[in-house]
Amino acid sequence: MWPILHDNASVTVNERLVLDIVRRNRHIMRSAVSPQTNLTQPSVHRIIDNLLERGLLQLGESIVHGRGKPSPALELAPSARYSIGISVNTDALTFCLCNFSCQVVYEETLDIPLDDRTRALFMLKDQARKALQRCAIPTSAVVGIGFAMAGYLVEEKRLFNAPEPLRDWSLVDIKSELETLFDLEVWTENNATTGAIGESVLGAGLQYPTFGYLSFNYGFGAGLILNGQSFAGSFGNAGEISRIYTRQEFSSRPALGELLKRLNAQGIDIQRVSALRKQFNPQWPGVSDWVEEVRPCLNRAIDALRAVVDPAAIVFGGELPTALGEMLLNVPPTQQPPRYGHAARYPRLLLSQIQHDPAVIGAALMPLKARYFA
Repeated sequence: MWPILHDNASVTVNERLVLDIVRRNRHIMRSAVSPQTNLTQPSVHRIIDNLLERGLLQLGESIVHGRGKPSPALELAPSARYSIGISVNTDALTFCLCNFSCQVVYEETLDIPLDDRTRALFMLKDQARKALQRCAIPTSAVVGIGFAMAGYLVEEKRLFNAPEPLRDWSLVDIKSELETLFDLEVWTENNATTGAIGESVLGAGLQYPTFGYLSFNYGFGAGLILNGQSFAGSFGNAGEISRIYTRQEFSSRPALGELLKRLNAQGIDIQRVSALRKQFNPQWPGVSDWVEEVRPCLNRAIDALRAVVDPAAIVFGGELPTALGEMLLNVPPTQQPPRYGHAARYPRLLLSQIQHDPAVIGAALMPLKARYFA
């Protein structure tokens, strides 16, 4: 039996603020924390001492600052808490274990058919237990599970309506199923939003507090990070960027499932997005034609994010192969003539540098952000 809530899990708003400052700065001196808050220095020092005593913070290597004596840096204590992230794509189920420093300590992709959800979930639970044992992580230190899947959300219970390959995972109360199976609290979001969360904590978000995230998977979606926080909208479907296309345009949006069809028609035997990511060759016949085909729809997605969100950056992520991402980054943007010789600023377009599955990392970070960080 795994605990629903760690005995020492509750933290105050001000403690969250301090923990989040340490998270964003990685290694920071005590004296550098107070200026980033609206609290007095004595109050911040008391909070830090309390967090050190509870084992949520630890002292790291000393930092030389000016002429004074070197001071030990504050760090998140990696082994203080852990979370589990689960990501279900159209052809793979991946899970990971994440420590309190927001670093992945274990990741595994289960090579199992996804047409039987119940069987897949029981196998997932078994593998997760083995992973915790292998990493010597006590179950009492696990504070929750984040779950991500492709698809949009429906009804008050936020049920996933997933693509056809995930029909057995659609319109079911997956949150309740997972909470019953693991006896842990579960957070759910679609995989584009969790990909954006992963990017906000470990990637572009360290430099850009507000950015858009384009998730290239079997389908094509987006996630939004506004001032460091994910934005899901009233019904959980903010970022369902494919809604801006007509039915006639749908096959020409930059969805990797459509690229697979084009490659198969050219005699390239790649059936799964995961295989495409590993084996992609930009010289394959049909690739350049597909990039040119999706150019208008890709630019419309970028223009929509610019118009509504005005992000500092837009990250190309999801399951996008690196070489294909570089080709898409080089697509000429929509030409909009400047007014009075001055054009609106254009967001920086970036390729995600996260090495692991960004959706599963973002999923694992949801419980930690919900419980401990601002």
